[in-house]
Amino acid sequence: MKKLILFISILFLVNFSAKAGGPWPQKKGKAYVKLSQWWVVFDQHYTSTGGLDPNVTTGIFNTSVYAEYGITNRLTAMMYAPLFSRNYMNNLRSATTQEIIVPGEALNSIGDIDLSLKYGLTKPGSKVPVSVSLLLGIPTGKTAGGTLENLQTGDGEFNQMIQVDAGTGFQLGKNKKVSSYVSGYIGFNNRTQEFSEEFRYGLEYGVGLFKNKWWLIAKLNTVESLKNGATAETTTSTTIFANNAEYMSYSLETAYYITSKFGVSATYSSAFRGEIIAAAPSYAVGVFLDLSR
Repeated sequence: MKKLILFISILFLVNFSAKAGGPWPQKKGKAYVKLSQWWVVFDQHYTSTGGLDPNVTTGIFNTSVYAEYGITNRLTAMMYAPLFSRNYMNNLRSATTQEIIVPGEALNSIGDIDLSLKYGLTKPGSKVPVSVSLLLGIPTGKTAGGTLENLQTGDGEFNQMIQVDAGTGFQLGKNKKVSSYVSGYIGFNNRTQEFSEEFRYGLEYGVGLFKNKWWLIAKLNTVESLKNGATAETTTSTTIFANNAEYMSYSLETAYYITSKFGVSATYSSAFRGEIIAAAPSYAVGVFLDLSR
């Protein structure tokens, strides 16, 4: 059986596509809730040197809830919870005889939950708001499943991330009637269980059309691993949550308000480059309730 060095960090892309983000805390008593379905299916991956290698077709599907609630005008509580996570792999066949070596399997469970607090460092209404966030990654997913115990819905480690966001909103167009915003962030993710720490940064730009009923959003996200954790063992070609993974990815999102508070969204994400991650785009669709409007 051919073995591959395949360590795939899907959770990061899940988070970026599911969350609203930005430096703007919710107002006291206001909330935002989103139910989304995210998935990726891939038959190749980026290696530790950035090249491409094939693997047995593998997929991850997450049904998740993301929520924000304003505790005060400057302090917001946030939660990302994959209520149902499915990791599967197709049959692993011999390259010469096509004989099934390992039958296809699947693991279904809850995923890893993120709990966060965001605090506005600047006063509400500031022209250039700045906020700081603390994220705690709770290892509620399963770390081993299937015959070879290489199916996972979580990485089994408790991480803590500090992130600083800044941004600004402005009007576009001849009559200044088109709303727009730009924001950026930097963060440091401390990981346990001999996982490598990470430096993260990104940019986001959004524009609202038709009196802010239809939003178009572009995101750029980067994860740089410090590669100071333990080196994982080789494993058969299936998905696990990786150590020493890094990437630069982009996301294109559209969100449409059907009513003043209820809407639908769709997201496409892919990577410009990567190391030890899946080499395939991910997709997400969702419905949201924006009680901040």
